[in-house]
Amino acid sequence: MERDYPLEKVRNIGIIAHIDAGKTTTTERVLFYTGVSHKIGEVHEGETVTDWMEQERERGITITSAAVTCFWTPTYADPKDKSKKHRFNIIDTPGHIDFTVEVKRSLRVLDGAVVVFDGVAGVEPQSETNWRYADEAKVPRVCFINKLDRTGASFEHSFATILDRLTKKAVRMQIPIGLEEKHEGVIDLLRMKAYYFEGEMGNKVVEKDLSAEAGIPENLIKEAEKYRNELIEKIVETDDVMMEEYLEGVIPNIDVLKKTLRKAVIANEIFPVYAGSALKNKGVQLVLDAVVDYLPAPTDIPPIPGINPDTDEHLVRHADDKEPFAALAFKVATDPFVGQIIFFRVYSGSLAAGSYVYNPRTRNKERIGRILRMHANDREEVKQVFAGEIAAAVGLKDTITSDTICDENNPIELNRIVFPEPVIQLRIEPKTKADQEKMGMALNRLAQEDPTFKVTTDQETGETIIAGMGELHLEIIVDRMKREFTVEANVGKPQVAYRETITGTSEAEGKYIKQSGGRGNYGHVKIKVKPMEMLTKEELEDLPKNTKRHEGFEFVNNIKGGVIPQEYIVPCEKGFKEGLDRGILAGFKIVNVSVDLWDGSYHEVDSNEMAFKIAASMAVQDACRRANPVILEPMMKVEVITPDKFMGDVTGNLSSKRGLIEGMEDRGMNKVIKAIVPLSEMFGYMTGLRSMTEGRAGFTMEFFRYDIVPNNVAETIIATRK
Repeated sequence: MERDYPLEKVRNIGIIAHIDAGKTTTTERVLFYTGVSHKIGEVHEGETVTDWMEQERERGITITSAAVTCFWTPTYADPKDKSKKHRFNIIDTPGHIDFTVEVKRSLRVLDGAVVVFDGVAGVEPQSETNWRYADEAKVPRVCFINKLDRTGASFEHSFATILDRLTKKAVRMQIPIGLEEKHEGVIDLLRMKAYYFEGEMGNKVVEKDLSAEAGIPENLIKEAEKYRNELIEKIVETDDVMMEEYLEGVIPNIDVLKKTLRKAVIANEIFPVYAGSALKNKGVQLVLDAVVDYLPAPTDIPPIPGINPDTDEHLVRHADDKEPFAALAFKVATDPFVGQIIFFRVYSGSLAAGSYVYNPRTRNKERIGRILRMHANDREEVKQVFAGEIAAAVGLKDTITSDTICDENNPIELNRIVFPEPVIQLRIEPKTKADQEKMGMALNRLAQEDPTFKVTTDQETGETIIAGMGELHLEIIVDRMKREFTVEANVGKPQVAYRETITGTSEAEGKYIKQSGGRGNYGHVKIKVKPMEMLTKEELEDLPKNTKRHEGFEFVNNIKGGVIPQEYIVPCEKGFKEGLDRGILAGFKIVNVSVDLWDGSYHEVDSNEMAFKIAASMAVQDACRRANPVILEPMMKVEVITPDKFMGDVTGNLSSKRGLIEGMEDRGMNKVIKAIVPLSEMFGYMTGLRSMTEGRAGFTMEFFRYDIVPNNVAETIIATRK
């Protein structure tokens, strides 16, 4: 089977923006103009193609990224000319901070992005985060300043916020003709032509030629000329030869300018900015032309790096159908009709339905049942997909987000997508017995779909704990459990998992002697406890034979001459472990203790395994009580990204939370503050941070280590546990 579209005519793009900037509306217009939908769906009417989950339609926000395939012939080409037709694979991503996982994973598999801005607000906090993710993924971008028909809209203000907060490399490709209710078209600065949008759908793009001086409104001619010169200067600056000619007064022709601009956009040296109003159908077609003209095809991006899972040597794969097959799974979705669907991006080679693929993580082969090309929640079945395409597979059971699937004879593991660790956790319990079984399955399914959602069981209480990126994130998870899996659950408050340890050394003796007519019980041990030393990997390998390391506890067997028979040593070890599971101060698990069993005695008749286990448990509790026990708390590595003017407020606030400021640095237009802060002080931090910084700051945090709790805090913890 041959591919239906040449690689250079394929564009894999994402539409990213802050919440409510008009991403989904823009995507709906794109689908309308490219002939995928015959009617335009509106977000405010709950009828959009890409927001198909119930929660999305209710809340008017995008939660999952939706993939859509469509086709476009540029407006300047003859519509009948088949050679000019391009295939777009578009992903519409969420804007809300709690769902950044969707943006992060989508950017990883896209070649370019259209960043949508609100023409009234300009750059907003989430636009900054998404821009940062796109910088990390080195994705070329085209900007679209939307909503210019709204009251208070200003193209120049929005453009200034892009220069100020995101990048100095942005350049105007268009300027609007009229604003607010007078917004009727745009001026293309490169061609120096005015475009007006007529008809109810704005789908008649009318050019008025400048030579007739009717194209560009007279009051805008000077402005257009000024900005055109700026644009040309920006373009020629990226090419030394053109720059020299330009300084000698040679102005390159349009084709040369476009070619050079395309190179600069793909190299992330220029970010072109377009104008319009998606809701009023103005300007979207010209943005689609820009995607064709300036955003990369799979052949324009550098080969994808990876490693050979068997030898660790570095490999690359080029966007070529003849190379061995390699693809990255970037999303898992559960579909009520076909079960689990794995979205993947093919980087090299081709894949036919019914064939086998190899997963380097599991070291197993799996069979691809069917391959689907997605149109949001509609789908078309295809027999084969080729390099540079985005598709979905049915039949993969063991593949999870960020796994590589590849040709078994040419294994490669592509770089995994790095997701932030969950920051908020809640206890959750099923309401009824019937919900209990279903809850486990539902949580498991949801955790497979979303790498930032984690499910664990609290060993101490047996309760289920769910963790995620924020309160809205967990709220949607609980809501999905209810709707998709009909599981009702009670949800608790956020919690911290404390630990205990010892800071001193001590000795103790444990005796368990019980006579009860007939055979008795006799166990007797003598031990020393001390804090466990942290060892390097090499030192761990060289541990003496009589020392065993467990997680958080070390056991040293120094029994000589059989004072305790060999068969009672393992029960002693179990007893120590059980004794350490119950803390001295507040009942939290005791960790990092080294227990040295050096003496004891036994009784020929009465000694048994249970007696030694109980004696060991009593001894370790007694010894720890006298070895200066303390409470430990999880410390988080916190990174706050904030505009310069709020830096003082943010650092002061972190210090008041017992935070230790470790350093500051500049990142783009913002300041980054790095600190170590106790987790217990970080609950509800996002709300406080947003109100402190006009909603412009964001933060990430991850677990760092356990530290000793200060006395006054420890007293409060002990009091609440009692």
